[in-house]
Amino acid sequence: MASSTPPPHCSITTTNPRSHSRTKSNRVVSLTNPTPSAAAAGAPPCCASSKPLCPAKTHPLASASPSSPRNPNFPSLSDFSGRRSTRFVSKMHFGRHKPSPTSSRHTSVAEDALHQVIRVNATDHRALDAVLHAFAPNLSGSDDYTFLLRELGNRGDCSKALRCFDFAVQRERRKNEQGKLATAMISVLGRMGKVDLARKVFDDAAAQGYGNSVYAFSALISAYGRSGYCDDAIQVFEAMKKSGLRPNLVTYNAVIDACGKGGVEFSRAANILNEMLSDGVLPDRITFNSLLAVCSRGGLWEAAQNLFSEMIYRGVDQDIFTYNTMLDAFCKGGQMDLAFQTMSEMNSKNICPNVVTYSTMIDGYAKAGRLSEALNLLEEMKYAGIGLDRVSYNNLLTIFAKLGRFDEVVNVCKDMESSGIRKDTVTYNALLSGYGKQGKYDDVKKVFQAMRHEHISPNLLTYSTLIDIYSKGGLYQEAMEVFTDFKKTGLKADVVLYSALIDALCKSGMVETAISFLDEMTKGGIKPNVVTYNSIIDAFGRSAIKDFQTDSPAEASELQNESSSSTLPPARSQNGNRIGSGFIKILGHLAAEKPCYLKKYDGKPLEILCILAIFHKMHELEIKPNVVTFSAILNACSRCSSFEEVCMLLEELRLFDNKVYGVAHCLLMGCRGSVWVQAQSLFDDVKQMDSSTASAFYNALTDMLWHFGQKQGAQLVVLEGKRRHVWENLWSDSCLDLHLMSSGAARAMVHAWLLNIRSIVFEGHELPKLLSILTGWGKHSKVVGDGTLRRHIEALLNSLGAPFRLAKCNLGRFISTGINTYMIMMLPSL
Repeated sequence: MASSTPPPHCSITTTNPRSHSRTKSNRVVSLTNPTPSAAAAGAPPCCASSKPLCPAKTHPLASASPSSPRNPNFPSLSDFSGRRSTRFVSKMHFGRHKPSPTSSRHTSVAEDALHQVIRVNATDHRALDAVLHAFAPNLSGSDDYTFLLRELGNRGDCSKALRCFDFAVQRERRKNEQGKLATAMISVLGRMGKVDLARKVFDDAAAQGYGNSVYAFSALISAYGRSGYCDDAIQVFEAMKKSGLRPNLVTYNAVIDACGKGGVEFSRAANILNEMLSDGVLPDRITFNSLLAVCSRGGLWEAAQNLFSEMIYRGVDQDIFTYNTMLDAFCKGGQMDLAFQTMSEMNSKNICPNVVTYSTMIDGYAKAGRLSEALNLLEEMKYAGIGLDRVSYNNLLTIFAKLGRFDEVVNVCKDMESSGIRKDTVTYNALLSGYGKQGKYDDVKKVFQAMRHEHISPNLLTYSTLIDIYSKGGLYQEAMEVFTDFKKTGLKADVVLYSALIDALCKSGMVETAISFLDEMTKGGIKPNVVTYNSIIDAFGRSAIKDFQTDSPAEASELQNESSSSTLPPARSQNGNRIGSGFIKILGHLAAEKPCYLKKYDGKPLEILCILAIFHKMHELEIKPNVVTFSAILNACSRCSSFEEVCMLLEELRLFDNKVYGVAHCLLMGCRGSVWVQAQSLFDDVKQMDSSTASAFYNALTDMLWHFGQKQGAQLVVLEGKRRHVWENLWSDSCLDLHLMSSGAARAMVHAWLLNIRSIVFEGHELPKLLSILTGWGKHSKVVGDGTLRRHIEALLNSLGAPFRLAKCNLGRFISTGINTYMIMMLPSL
């Protein structure tokens, strides 16, 4: 998957003739209406399989009834929302058909003129004018000059193109021909990303009386769209309509394409489609490919399905770009099985998968953690004789790095070089991420140095990745040094980099500085996301409250100037430590907005008030909390000093999400029955998350329940996690592996496991000769073998009188042998 541009709004191949005509029909196809039967409309197998992509119902258009009832199975526009994505689908341009030279309307004189113009130095205006004057008598009007403008634009000769344009406009006296030249110049500048110059040409043409045309407006809309300026494109679109001009198919395609490149919500693009249909302009393949690109950017796979079905109903042919974009939407939506099914059925439509198709699928499998399937597709790609491009190589590097197969990473880099493909920023970012996730921090530094040595400029993602790597590895000083280096580059930070920095600061105990950066990013117009707030919530919920004291001036001054002092008096946390001004800033801001809020909780721990303040702020900014937020808050609950405090926190949060926090509160209160049914629904939602996020959720919930004495509830939760395979290779009759479990979850699991062993004995079955409980060595502890989890499990086993002892050869393993195992059935404490 390469760069980020959906299909342009120029014709790909010959389209259905009726797609270009206007009709008197004002039927609006809202994407909330049912789609046609895939089978009836001649859908490809991917839509007519045993599990159809779209509902197989009669399309309401068959009876030409605009007021037909809506299909409840068709998602409403309100169900869709744009998501942030780091890449898009310009890859779809690969292999696009280009007109043959014989189809061009320029003369051979124009080609001769081009060769002479290319030889002229760009700064030598006199020489350029001399060439143009020499060829002017033989150049055939706007067609020849348009050829010159286009070819100079393709070569990046912006100044020469503008000089040729000025020359041509001055010689041409007919307004319509001048308008053609202006449209061509705007298009050329748009393709070069020179939107400001394109706008100036448009404004000058309008002022001179030859720029007020549908074509000039459409070209300017396209120029803005290509650079991702969707709002500007739509403003030009609205201005065009106000001027009395009627948009045509090219105009609508341009503005929909701008929506795709600008990352707008799907509903906005769909509204333009509906307006297009109301205006009697029928969509063509370019229209649908651009709409699919909007779905692709946001991972809206269901909307992509429905658009595909609409294409079939309208008789609009699909091409490789259609399928590649749809596959991208499936992959980003996490629907890899559906993506594979669709790809495998492309051949039945005489559309052969290309390098973009395979790269998209391989990347999707890699991000889904299905690495073996990604490698299988790679082998299939090689067998089909499709050579790897830079995107494919980068995907391959990512996969091998995730697998820790660094010898093969080196081999892939060598293959890239031998193929003449230089490593780019994406390549180095993949290497940095791969080595970082494996904890190879020395290699991370070497890769970054090599990147600099090769004069490959790091981008925002590079710095964000490095800060995140060092933060997760506990190398907070290195993370701060990366940020200091970043500040020297002049790059503008985005929400990803700020979030990584704030997370590093929070984990290193510099919470006050983290909050000041939160303030800085919001004042700079950068909206925090859920990741940003999760880091701060987690920091406030940590047990080491001493970390929340004021940062040392030496550390803080290296990152940011001191913030203005608060007028509020010094405060203390629940254990009596003095709290820095960062706490006061949040509470002061909250008090200004909701004066009754602090009064209601007067005397309560300020850490809890800060968590509630942040949660209120998230709600205000319409930032939806996720499972990580929930886990962070539950961790904070586990560290509350009293049962009343945690109840207060959960009761307040129930006002925002009763399903999540209501279940937690009821389980904490010892409720069962109907609450457990609601809990099962919550667990179903968590099942959709990746394994590390799911285990963090179960760990946090169980820790809270265990901490406040709800041992039976804690056991129910961990057994549910075991049933849902949250922790792999966890439980057997002879061994219990607690490596990936938190303290509370591990103790609850030990209880449940011992009860299971006792039931085995009572039922008259034999026990294994050796029982083992694995807790880990505590390699990161100050004393190897003295891990926190090991100590907690040892204390639990001793309190139960369970006949386990430490193994001599493994300091993190408890064993029980022989007749001792039968003593478990006599344990009175279970």
